[in-house]
Amino acid sequence: MEMANASDEAKERFRSVVPDNPGVVVKPMFGNLGAFVNGNMFAGLFGSTIGLKLSDADRQVLESTERTVPFGPAERPMGGYTGLPEVWNTEGEGGRGGDDAQASAWAEKAFEYVAGLPPKAPKAAKSRK
Repeated sequence: MEMANASDEAKERFRSVVPDNPGVVVKPMFGNLGAFVNGNMFAGLFGSTIGLKLSDADRQVLESTERTVPFGPAERPMGGYTGLPEVWNTEGEGGRGGDDAQASAWAEKAFEYVAGLPPKAPKAAKSRK
């Protein structure tokens, strides 16, 4: 399974579309990034693709109105996450980046949805054999 690493530009864009909220924690994950709230990941970066964990209703709206992509390795995409349209990553008018306004709006929806889920319980320490 091939792991796509994110470029510095992709990481910067990811950070710019993730909500600016004190409850958000952005952490490195396998050469990419993940954004968490209450220990649960609501957004991730895989290569240049931003993936979001949305409510079923929001996911259906996004997937029915935009050309979304699977999120994660092609051989094993992450269930429950929708990759934002790749066209949103391309250069926009006037040299601006892709559609960051839409990406930010959907990232906010993902944040709100996941923030409403129960906090992730910390993993128990493994015992030594």
